[in-house]
Amino acid sequence: MQKAQRKTIAILTLAVVIMFGFSFALVPLYRVACKKIGLNTSIPISNVPDTTLAADDTPIELSRNLSVQFLTTTNQGLLWDFYPRTKIIGGIHPGAKVKVVFYARNNTNRDMTVQAVPSMTPTEAIKHFHKVQCFCFDKQSLKAGESKDMTLVFQVDKDLPPEVHTITLAYTLFDLTPKR
Repeated sequence: MQKAQRKTIAILTLAVVIMFGFSFALVPLYRVACKKIGLNTSIPISNVPDTTLAADDTPIELSRNLSVQFLTTTNQGLLWDFYPRTKIIGGIHPGAKVKVVFYARNNTNRDMTVQAVPSMTPTEAIKHFHKVQCFCFDKQSLKAGESKDMTLVFQVDKDLPPEVHTITLAYTLFDLTPKR
């Protein structure tokens, strides 16, 4: 082999190794960048509360009103209908428990299992938004053509920073159906 060919092969091999390494670094880099700019901030598993919350005698802060809006999407062309029955709720008082219903329909001709993954903005609200009950805690299985309502019960604690007036909770539905 000529010296020029060996050099070309060495350069191409190095480029492949660098690209392979970079592909593994993309996820942590993406998380760091999103956290810095507050974009698509997924709720860490450690912040997902137990399904039971503080006693029902939690005081409700009537002097403050919040709005919570709900967004939904399906991942990678998942052929499901998935949306909140109510897109925005206003007049929420910190400390009050609120119930929201989401609709899901499997529009395929096969049984499927999915999981909803939440994200929230602004990031300051994440540690103050408590899901008492959420369809996102469990995988959801629907038969072909089946539909169901799924419940979210949440509470925003009174320590939410005063500059936060609107919280956006987004869910992305991912297909977890075992491949055959």
